[in-house]
Amino acid sequence: MGAGAVTAYHHVPALRLDPRAELVALCDSNAELLQQRASQWDVPWTTTDPQQLCQHEQVDAVVVATPNHTHAPITLAALEAGKHVMCEKPLGLSAQEALRMLQAAQKADVVHMTAFTYRFAPSMKYLRHLLRTGALGQPRHFRSQRFLDWPETSWGWRQYRSTAGAGDLYDMTIHRIDFAMDLLGPLEKVCGAVARLVPRDNTPEGQPCPPSEVDDWSAILGFFRSGTTGVWEGTTLAKGYHLRGFGHDWAEVNGSEATAIYRLHEPNVILIGRHGEDFQPRSVPVEFLKPQDSPRPTEGDDPATLFRYDLMWECVSAIIQGREAVPSFQDGYRAQVVADAVLQSHQEGRWITLPPWD
Repeated sequence: MGAGAVTAYHHVPALRLDPRAELVALCDSNAELLQQRASQWDVPWTTTDPQQLCQHEQVDAVVVATPNHTHAPITLAALEAGKHVMCEKPLGLSAQEALRMLQAAQKADVVHMTAFTYRFAPSMKYLRHLLRTGALGQPRHFRSQRFLDWPETSWGWRQYRSTAGAGDLYDMTIHRIDFAMDLLGPLEKVCGAVARLVPRDNTPEGQPCPPSEVDDWSAILGFFRSGTTGVWEGTTLAKGYHLRGFGHDWAEVNGSEATAIYRLHEPNVILIGRHGEDFQPRSVPVEFLKPQDSPRPTEGDDPATLFRYDLMWECVSAIIQGREAVPSFQDGYRAQVVADAVLQSHQEGRWITLPPWD
């Protein structure tokens, strides 16, 4: 569902590599793009109507990669039709909307998955292992930076609250909220701020458009239930951070024994340092590079793209094995609760205590 860039970049190449899956139908509101993709990907059936795709008898699972405000209605239609669903982040325009999607998925008793892609980076998986085995000692600090050097022109639907919900916070920082809680457990309280520093009142073609309503910078302070501290910052306005289009994506955990660092542009390498030492690169062990049976390569010109294919591998595996996918809608909902608490904190100027997760 949705034939745009993320589908072309992530989901379709992943499905093409997976002998267990077949792309049987496409849906997009742009009829011209839809026909182009159908020809390019050799897909036999297309429609501009999401309801028709959800009712298609040959469709077992639906990938929702459409504008944020359409996630909930499309997902709910797919769930009502008994389809498994993998939905892009954020799940909805609010945590309340994400909760409705989670509850509907649980009621339908199907596989449900949130597209938190960075969980599948080999260095992120190895960082999780180091924490679980105590190799870093007692975790003390988590720190995340996501700096992008994007043009200061219009984001289209992504820059309006009615269609996007929020900006950088929902688009990029929400990934880092998710993998921080995956690494270190639930957050207990947060405070945060967002800012819109650029009007984005012209299209890339130079035509005027309504100015942006959403953030292009976000920052969070947080305490995990364990007592570990957390700091997040994200921006799309960091000049010089192009890095082949991937930007600067850095996350670290400082433990009592060692620090470990993930970096997007080198996802098969982790940095590790101990007291009195400089950081040293360490190749991620082979067992963390990809799922055991996955046919995707682990080395190539673009390893920061290759690991993203594991998202769809996990979704298909969960369907075939009859188990829950990870990350699920539960994870999508929890991350959105935190993101919404950041918006509340910014509006009210105070710390927000998060609800108990169990």
